Amino acid sequence: MWFSTGGNEVKFGNLRANPHVVLTTGCNRWDGGLDVVVEGDAVQVTDDAVLGRVARAFAAKWDGRWQWIARDGCFRDADGRGEAMVFAVTPAKVFAHAKGDPFGATTHRF
Repeated sequence: MWFSTGGNEVKFGNLRANPHVVLTTGCNRWDGGLDVVVEGDAVQVTDDAVLGRVARAFAAKWDGRWQWIARDGCFRDADGRGEAMVFAVTPAKVFAHAKGDPFGATTHRF
């Protein structure tokens, strides 16, 4: 799993002090869907080749609205300005909560 944050954001400073994170995703319905919580350590990614692949995946996921380029170990705007630091999280533990008929929950540790 991947996420990004600005180098001047509080989140970036917090990650430098403690890389252990919890990422959540799901839907707003209470009667259907799946909520997922992933726990693990965030590792900053600075390899431009890897960042280029991640940038293309972000663009595909978000219908092309996020157009990042990989340069100098971070994401940059298409004009080369700005920067966003990128982190990879390898799951150590995952919780999944099914909502609706049937409701359910499971946990997996890696």
